[in-house]
Amino acid sequence: MTLLTYLRRKLGLTGTKLGCAEGGCGACTVMLSRYQTHTQQLLHYAVNACLAPLCSLHLVAVTTVEGIGSVARELHPVQERIAMAHGSQCGFCTPGIVMSMYALLRNNPKPKMADVEEAFHGNLCRCTGYRPILEGYKTFTVVRNTRYLTPVNEATSLFNPADFTPFDPTQEVIFPPELMRSGLLCFRGDRASWLQPDSLDEFLRLKWEHPDARVVVGNTEVGIEVKFKNMVYPVILAPAFIPELNNVSHTADGVVFGAACTLSHMGAVLKKAVETLPPHQTEVFLAVLEQLRWFAGLQIRNVAAVGGNIMTASPISDLNPVFMAAGCRLTLMDKGTHTHTHTHTHTHTQFILTDVCVFLFLRLQFQLVSAFKQSPRREDDISIVTAAMSVTFTPGTDVVEDLRLSYGGMAATTVLAKKTANGHWGEELLQEACSLLAKEMTLDPSAPGGMVTYRRTLTLSLFYKFYLTVLQKLRLQVSEHSEAENIPPYLSCHLQAVPEGRSQDDSVGRPMMHLSALKQATGEAVYCDDVPLYENELYLALITSSKAHANILSVDASAAEKMPGVVTCLFADDIPGCNATGPIEHDETVLAHRQVTCVGHIIGAVVADTQLHAQRAAKAVRVQYEELQPIITIQEAIAAKSFYQPIRTIQKGDLEAGFKQADHILEGEIHIGGQEHFYLETNVTLAVPREEGEMELFVSTQSASKTQSLVAKALGVPANRVVVRVKRMGGVSGGRRAGPPFCRLLSNRPVVAVQAEETVRCMLDRDEDMMITGGRHPFYGKQVMVMVMMMKLCSPVKVMERALFHMENSYSVANVRGRGFLCRTNLPSNTAFRGFGGPQGMMVTESWMTDVAQSLGRPAEQVRRLNLYVEGESTPYNQVLDQITLDRCWDECLTRSGYQERRAAVDVYNSQNRWTKRGLAITAFQKMSIFSVCVCVQAGALVHIYTDGSGLHTKMVQVASRVLGIPCSKIHISETSTNTVPNTSPTAASASSDLNGGAVQNACETLNQRLQPYKTKNPKGSWEDWVSEAATPNLGYDFETNSGRAFNYFSYGVACSEVEIDCLTGAHKNLSTTIVMDVGNSLNPAIDIGQVRAPSLRGLGLFTLEELHYSPQGVLLTRGPGSYKIPAFGDIPAQLTVSLLRDAPNQKAVFASKAVGEPPLFLAASVFYAIKDAISASRAESGISGPFRLDSPASAERIRNACSDRFTKLCPPAEPGSFTPWSVQV
Repeated sequence: MTLLTYLRRKLGLTGTKLGCAEGGCGACTVMLSRYQTHTQQLLHYAVNACLAPLCSLHLVAVTTVEGIGSVARELHPVQERIAMAHGSQCGFCTPGIVMSMYALLRNNPKPKMADVEEAFHGNLCRCTGYRPILEGYKTFTVVRNTRYLTPVNEATSLFNPADFTPFDPTQEVIFPPELMRSGLLCFRGDRASWLQPDSLDEFLRLKWEHPDARVVVGNTEVGIEVKFKNMVYPVILAPAFIPELNNVSHTADGVVFGAACTLSHMGAVLKKAVETLPPHQTEVFLAVLEQLRWFAGLQIRNVAAVGGNIMTASPISDLNPVFMAAGCRLTLMDKGTHTHTHTHTHTHTQFILTDVCVFLFLRLQFQLVSAFKQSPRREDDISIVTAAMSVTFTPGTDVVEDLRLSYGGMAATTVLAKKTANGHWGEELLQEACSLLAKEMTLDPSAPGGMVTYRRTLTLSLFYKFYLTVLQKLRLQVSEHSEAENIPPYLSCHLQAVPEGRSQDDSVGRPMMHLSALKQATGEAVYCDDVPLYENELYLALITSSKAHANILSVDASAAEKMPGVVTCLFADDIPGCNATGPIEHDETVLAHRQVTCVGHIIGAVVADTQLHAQRAAKAVRVQYEELQPIITIQEAIAAKSFYQPIRTIQKGDLEAGFKQADHILEGEIHIGGQEHFYLETNVTLAVPREEGEMELFVSTQSASKTQSLVAKALGVPANRVVVRVKRMGGVSGGRRAGPPFCRLLSNRPVVAVQAEETVRCMLDRDEDMMITGGRHPFYGKQVMVMVMMMKLCSPVKVMERALFHMENSYSVANVRGRGFLCRTNLPSNTAFRGFGGPQGMMVTESWMTDVAQSLGRPAEQVRRLNLYVEGESTPYNQVLDQITLDRCWDECLTRSGYQERRAAVDVYNSQNRWTKRGLAITAFQKMSIFSVCVCVQAGALVHIYTDGSGLHTKMVQVASRVLGIPCSKIHISETSTNTVPNTSPTAASASSDLNGGAVQNACETLNQRLQPYKTKNPKGSWEDWVSEAATPNLGYDFETNSGRAFNYFSYGVACSEVEIDCLTGAHKNLSTTIVMDVGNSLNPAIDIGQVRAPSLRGLGLFTLEELHYSPQGVLLTRGPGSYKIPAFGDIPAQLTVSLLRDAPNQKAVFASKAVGEPPLFLAASVFYAIKDAISASRAESGISGPFRLDSPASAERIRNACSDRFTKLCPPAEPGSFTPWSVQV
């Protein structure tokens, strides 16, 4: 059992959240305190509770978010400041972030801003954009880094630090004295034994007796194997408390670390050594520290042991290449104290590792060492390729005596290059070494992890970086590979001023804290899975397909049904109502029947007494398939003509005439990858049976009514028998539009209930959630320019329509035709995502706009500005534009960003640096308001509920039946609830029928009046027909005639971004972003600023980082934070300015405001095109000019491969079709 399970299920402390179960998101962060008897020191450190075994916490104090403060008692300053600084939005990640900061302050009450940043390396957030968290917590720091200080000019702060409660570190809870001891420990369970020796001799004896036992210190690797790989280890040895294995000693050769020393402790010791020893003695120390700096998150480094990192023998180990290249010494032992000392030239797995000696280097002029790591994301990410390199010179010369090049990510384990070069350190050696590396460091084109060409190129690029570093140190060359100059960081917000004379009681337009922020910061905010366990509650686990397209031949659940705790198994035939389901069209199934159409298609479910029993049983169900040929990618769908209907087209102008008049015809294409919602709270449902066939559902859904109707459809009951409750959600962005599909199963009481009235719960694991639910739609856009644009867009019809509505973005195009195709593939159905197709459509537009500018040799910002919409022009869907503010946003963004000065500076920088380039881009957007899907253009609900007394319910049903003219069977009354009908009268004095009957009659007559137009229009329709039509108002647009008003109003925004790319690795830095956003008259500047920051950061992930990898067989390979990377704290721009456009009221919405949730996402396109601008500068160095294809996201791999140079030419890609790739572009 993990600490997280114990806290939530046994103690009922639900403030600590479950986000991923693999230590990658930080939602479960708690602080542990442990007394080390051998050093007599007290340690406080943050850990991931989802990975911490409960057995490992003997004599350890655990502090959770509930333990440091509460709304009812008193808030801790850490909780108060994140809330008041607007650093909590959905709030699901907030307790983990609070505990990371709290643990930092317990160790360092006066941290630097760099310490705060490091503390959050293991925490993720999807809703805030990170800035307000850092703004609030910078108030704890001693040296206020200007990166987080707001400039005085024009800016308005969103909070006042003077309002914060002072922080007094002397008032923290003390460590319990009774825990200041140690001892031998043994826990025995049903499937495993946990043995915790307290001496090295005892440890060696136990390992001798149990040779197959797994050794666990931090459980950061074994925990993943047990959870996600279904590994079972009958005996686990835990040597974390053995003094000898935690000892650190300084010798003449270097520093010796016990194998159980944590990586955090190792880093602290080496940092101190670097500060005190001469520089020539710390080359290896610095190389190790460079790797530790980006090694996982702090929560992992606090428990992961150096010995475990070595013995795991990971092919992408960060530290093993350093140990190998530097020749570090390992000490291995077995029973009888037989000691074996080895130089780390290969990985050892057969002995007990007791210590690691990290060498000093005593000869400055003779030996140099460097380490490198390249990963998709800088912070808390696994490596693509790691490397460490050491060179020894003949004294007094630049002649190489020994060159050691060690790589991770290029074989099954860390490898040392067998053939290197020697001679003088110069161009000839460089060419020879690169040629030898290109021949030796090869990979099979189908190698796991993919990116084969990129990885091979990195081996050369990283060596070249080492080559340049050594040249600099030898003082032979100092300018060829300049590091980026320090950017003076800052952030700025420019708000709309509240008019003078407005009452202080009028809160509209003023920054106001999120109403739930304080509860979210203390862990008291209740999310769906935080609802306390019901008595005899059951748990449901899913049985999913492992094939992308296959017929189901048989399902054998016999083994599962015999397993402990199992109540029943559910399949399609057990559904009492209709198996068809879907958010709009009912073209999917609740449970697969006879055929599966994607990996993750839900076949059935197991209901058991606990989550663990249900999940184990679900894995025991055996399904036999007859495999069919799947269609996985867009290109495969195009080749097979696998399309849905309809094919939508929007056209404006005369294309034929436009082609005849055009001086140039330019073709281009772009692929825009999908995106995972990655809401921190996975999908959850709790189904509670009520009386008279009612079902109450607690669901994490954005659409309670849709969930209600789909559940009722599956159960075969009227919708009024189903009540859906939504308290709050831990992140949404469209991913919960129709509710989780398994909620239809949870409410299946006739099957689930073996005994009457059981409650059933289900919360998806992160890997399940990502596999089952569809994310953002991938798009493939193909264009013919200058006068025509034709797109192939792959998405459900409403998303495709929205993309077509955005196909010209913010530009006036005289002759244009957009055509959208819906590809049918064997992947999980995609769903709504913030932007709903709009960002993809606009991205295609910006792609061809950039290509046009490059073809004409004109600056892209000039081409964009010349073609911006102006007041009175019409769109391709014939809507005339009014109240347009594009030009104002554009001009203000140019001014605030200092665009012309930046462009000049970028050009100068690029002329002076060969291997780093900077890029600059400014982009605009025009975003439509309100759903174009008619059914969504509504809001609000009123439910009348009455208390039954002496037949009152029955009478009220009869009254409603007569007035509405419908049968009593269509009417249902639930219990009284004052949150829906306040100020109720008592059922007394025989007045109930008169009072409540009159209310029912009046309400039903009002409903009849509202329905009358629909009855007149469709006199032969049914009650359901009239209600459905009344619930779906239409703005009046018709696709067939391309006429009518499609949208109520438009939002506008402009962003300017500057980036710097490393042309050798493809890594990039976000240097600056300036945003000007038209939100009308802001209702709440704090919320609106947050709603600009957060979506733009999500867009940054979409366009530069987040990448879903599917195997050719349709298996999602990126199913958690370990492999799927969303932006982290370090990805926000160093300089960020957000301005809300002044004096731009919108008369078509409440208080002249505008919707702001979705539109800002596309602002991040400016970063993508700034990257493309930088790549163009790099390509120019190689004599390459003109348009080039850059697909989205602009990952490090794509950036590096696009920067064509002599190293990429040494690593040509394999011929397509000659191999089966690890992953495919869907």
